[in-house]
Amino acid sequence: MTSAAANGNDSKKFKGDIRGPGIPSRVIHVRKLPNDINEAEVISLGLPFGKVTNLLMLKGKNQAFIEMNTEDAAQTMVSYYSSVTPVIRNHPIFMQYSNHKELKTDNSPNQVRAQAALQAVNAVQAGGMPMAGGMPMAGGMPMAGGMPMAGGMPMAGGMPMAGGMPMAGGMPMAGVDASGGMGGHSPVLRVIVENLFYPVTLDVLHQIFSKLGTVLKIITFTKNNQFQALLQYSDGLTAQHAKLSLDGQNIYNACCTLRINFSKLTSLNVKYNNDKSRDYTRPDLPTGDSQPSIDHQAMAAAFGEYYGAPGIISANPYAGAHAFPPAFAIQQATGLTMHGVPGGLAQLTMPVAAAAAAAGRMGFHQLSGGHCVMLVSNLNPERVTPQCLFILFGVYGDVMRVKILFNKKENALIQMSDGTQAQLAMSHLNGQRLHGKALRVTLSKHTNVQLPREGHEDQGLTKDYSNSPLHRFKKPGSKNYSNIFPPSATLHLSNIPPSVVEDDLKMLFASSGAMVKAFKFFQKDRKMALVQMSSVEEAIESLIEFHNHDLGENHHLRVSFSKSTI
Repeated sequence: MTSAAANGNDSKKFKGDIRGPGIPSRVIHVRKLPNDINEAEVISLGLPFGKVTNLLMLKGKNQAFIEMNTEDAAQTMVSYYSSVTPVIRNHPIFMQYSNHKELKTDNSPNQVRAQAALQAVNAVQAGGMPMAGGMPMAGGMPMAGGMPMAGGMPMAGGMPMAGGMPMAGGMPMAGVDASGGMGGHSPVLRVIVENLFYPVTLDVLHQIFSKLGTVLKIITFTKNNQFQALLQYSDGLTAQHAKLSLDGQNIYNACCTLRINFSKLTSLNVKYNNDKSRDYTRPDLPTGDSQPSIDHQAMAAAFGEYYGAPGIISANPYAGAHAFPPAFAIQQATGLTMHGVPGGLAQLTMPVAAAAAAAGRMGFHQLSGGHCVMLVSNLNPERVTPQCLFILFGVYGDVMRVKILFNKKENALIQMSDGTQAQLAMSHLNGQRLHGKALRVTLSKHTNVQLPREGHEDQGLTKDYSNSPLHRFKKPGSKNYSNIFPPSATLHLSNIPPSVVEDDLKMLFASSGAMVKAFKFFQKDRKMALVQMSSVEEAIESLIEFHNHDLGENHHLRVSFSKSTI
């Protein structure tokens, strides 16, 4: 038996074996949480992967332990978050398997809130709303999975619920959100879509949110240059559950992030049924004089023609490999059919040009050329160079200039050829680890990167790459557009000469001290191969090191991230 302390006397005993680091366990150790984290936010990290069966908050240490119901669920969760770093209120969160096999809870006062949050979530999950287990739904109303309903109020484990809050021994239990209670929440949610790289429509929102309950009304609008929506459920408990499940999730892979809050409104007044607003309880409403309706067939054709179907809700960068649980998989979004994707989630591989074209046709605001400079911070100043940033960011667009700041070498400015490429690089690389540090990538207020004046040497910290032969996206319609994937542990190699064999490439990639886990030539084309490294961070560093490596016979190796595993 071992124990962990938090907030002074707040302790909880662990039961089970002490295990070696990195050995799968259904207990996950979460680190670097923000100071004001609440239980609901920690639980929501695990919700998409399965049932969260226990929680230990170590707020004094900015840490927590999450126990999942199965080791498989924990493995899927750790695999997913090793590729896509979760961020809560601008804090990148880190997680790994715990040394402990399970958590054993005690009744210390400071842990009551964690247990109440878990029970409240479990009550909602048992309430007939589809979660990772795929529970039945009845018109969005909680059925309590065979549990008795008391006066229309579901009972959780035989405990009556008052105003949506489970009661224990007659005492209302602390709720699962920052305000301290599940009761009294508005059934109306305000939804902001950040990082809007692909078009999001009212119908897409309806399909996503109706998976969690009956959506009565939606109004969409643009405010402060952000696409927003107000969305009304049948009750506040369903709205609470949808917020807990979907807040912070991505509609498409690594972009279109949902930010969800409760609205001050308790009911929406919808006058017209059209692309901008809809009352699903009043099919008789007029369409009004809104903008011309989006041509869904044209949209589906535009999307399908270029890249197949987009994944909905946190599309997994390893769509086929780790099979992200189909908790929120949507089979059809605005005519975009998914074709036999494992786990029900399609990989989004939309080329930059197609994205711009589709967004333009849909009338969405595109980033202007003035937003093509990114600020990259938290770099390792001893190891980073302009060249390594040029190669890494060049996976997602053509890098024009790189400037590492003279007085703050952990910061750099990177100028892409256009704003769309900057957005793409930012969405894929923010939070990824390079030389032991998690990158922070944001748009800069600068509109271009200044070169040093003649006669002013800056120790080679500023480089102009505008005429580089290594740009991947110079040619219009280049197949590189359709092979843009998030950083992954598996790298795609191409331009391999016939004389180079498997051992040559394995030795090359191991020469930097990295570990090669697997290797495979393409059966139909021996000029291409996959190499799997031991981690995403190793793969990133290997790509930087060996892209454009001279293999002889006038062949320079081409390296990119793969969506596959070996």
